[in-house]
Parts: sequence; C-alpha cells; structure tokens
Amino acid sequence: MKFTRNAEAQWKGTGKEGKGHVTTGSKAMVDVPYSFGTRFEGEQKGTNPEELLGAAHAGCYTMQLSFLLNEEDFTATNLHTDAKVHFADGEITTVDLEVTGEVPEISADKFKEIANKAKEVCPVSKLFKAKINLKVSLKK
Repeated sequence: MKFTRNAEAQWKGTGKEGKGHVTTGSKAMVDVPYSFGTRFEGEQKGTNPEELLGAAHAGCYTMQLSFLLNEEDFTATNLHTDAKVHFADGEITTVDLEVTGEVPEISADKFKEIANKAKEVCPVSKLFKAKINLKVSLKK
C-alpha cells in the first residue's frame, strides 16, 4: 500500500511574538492556532508540534497493536495509549508510550510481547529514523 497525506503550517511574525496555524489535508484540523505560548509556556488555546507528534504516535501505535493482536487471533475490546513527548534543550529526547488494553483470553506476557513488537514496527516509531527530504524556495 502506498499513499501520501498532507498538512500545512502558516506562521507570521517573530519566533516569540508571532503566531501561526496548522491545517490537515483531511480538514480534521483547520486553521488550528499555535504559538510560542502554546509550545513553550503551556497556553491552552492552540496546539504545538510535540503534541501533534504525540497524537500521531499514539494513534499509529494503537492501530498497529490492534493489527498485530488480530494476526494472533485476539481482538481488543479496548486499547488506550498515552504518548508523552519530551523536549529538552532544543530537541525531542524521548517519547513515552503507555498502553492499556482490554483483550479477552490473552495472557499478560503475550500482550506485553505483542505490544513491544508494535512499538518496533509502528510506522511513526520508525519515522524518527526516516530520511527527510527538503525543498526550499524563497519569495521576494
């Protein structure tokens, strides 16, 4: 399977005083604001890149886990994943994933085994090792 998904960001002003917004190609998010305050100061009105990465990672990981459980003939009643993206000194240092599952007839050891495999094969987990292509243009 092959596909491309799109998102865009707009920013106006300086890094600290400026403001921007993000929009996803699916329009699930449209002109959602982000700013220095939402990223570094904990303002609640808007989003930030780390929060979006956490949501993407939690969503992708949880879906991957569901697929792997199905391959082993298990079906989850409920899977819930929290993702905490840690930022320090100008970089993302770690992502903590915490998954809780309700899966009938599975042992704790088997669930842990499949959950760990999901972490390794999740496409967003792999993203942090991905090649990044950059196209640059400047308008005057």
